[in-house]
Amino acid sequence: MTLIKNNKPTEGELEILQVLWERQSATVRDVHEELLKMKEAGYTTTLKLMQIMFEKGLVTRDSSNKTHIYQPALSKEKTQNLFLNKMIDSLFAGSSAQLVMQALGNHKTSKEELDEIRNYLNSI
Repeated sequence: MTLIKNNKPTEGELEILQVLWERQSATVRDVHEELLKMKEAGYTTTLKLMQIMFEKGLVTRDSSNKTHIYQPALSKEKTQNLFLNKMIDSLFAGSSAQLVMQALGNHKTSKEELDEIRNYLNSI
């Protein structure tokens, strides 16, 4: 499924997608209970957001049972790439190097993460 330009997930929708990516499928109640672990959220707000996400094509919905089961319509990787490419273009003038240097300079990076980055760079 191709994401229409105006249908990029909002911050709240991304939180819901995180739950769905982790669980692969879930009911509104399941998603709502996970969101409550992170922040205050009303059930009807979660329900409405998930209905909007369905209309936008961000999630699919199995309506064959009484309880609807939702699944992400886009992979986590595809969504990350969408946002990352936009961020590189708009905030870093298209420079991946500036993005990486900013990220490494401003965040505590573990030895394991640095080793993983080195291994990746050595492989390309």
